[in-house]
Amino acid sequence: MHRKNGFHSYSNSQLTLLVILRILIGWHFLYEGVTKLLSSSWSSIGYLADSKGFMSGIFLSWAGDPDVVKIIDFMNMWGLTLVGLGLIMGCLTRISIIGGILLLAFYYLSPPPMVGYTFALPSEGSYLWVNKNLIEIFALAVLYVFPTQQIFGIDRLIFKKRIRD
Repeated sequence: MHRKNGFHSYSNSQLTLLVILRILIGWHFLYEGVTKLLSSSWSSIGYLADSKGFMSGIFLSWAGDPDVVKIIDFMNMWGLTLVGLGLIMGCLTRISIIGGILLLAFYYLSPPPMVGYTFALPSEGSYLWVNKNLIEIFALAVLYVFPTQQIFGIDRLIFKKRIRD
C-alpha cells in the first residue's frame, strides 16, 4: 500500500523508517542537550579552543571571550535540547531540522576531519572528511525533504496536513 503526498508515493514501511530515523536523531540531540544542562562543569571552551581549519580564527576568538563562551554554552545546551524535543515530538519539525543542521555544521567545522590535524580533546575514531556530524547533517537533510511531520507528530495536528491513503 502506498500513501500519496501529491508528488510521490511511499510505502508505509518507508515512511515508518523515516519517522524512526527522525526520532532517533532527536533522541541523540535531546540526550546531548540534557546531559550538558545537568552538568555544572560542562563548557564549550575546550572544543572551541581546540579548533583547527579555515574557521579556527572565529572559534578561537569566541573561546577567548568568557561572555561569548557563556552565550555559546547556553545556545548549545538549549539548542540541542529543543532540537531533540522538536524531532522526537514532530513539533516544528522543519525548524528543528534546520537548527540541528546548523549546530552540526559548527561541530563539523570546528575540528574538521582532515589528515594532519591533531586535537587535544580525545577523538572517538579516525576520519577523513566524513564523520558522524556530516552523516547526521545529511540524514537531517533527507528528513527535511520527506513529510515525516505529516505522518507522526504534533505538526500533523497543528497544521492539519495529512497524507491521505
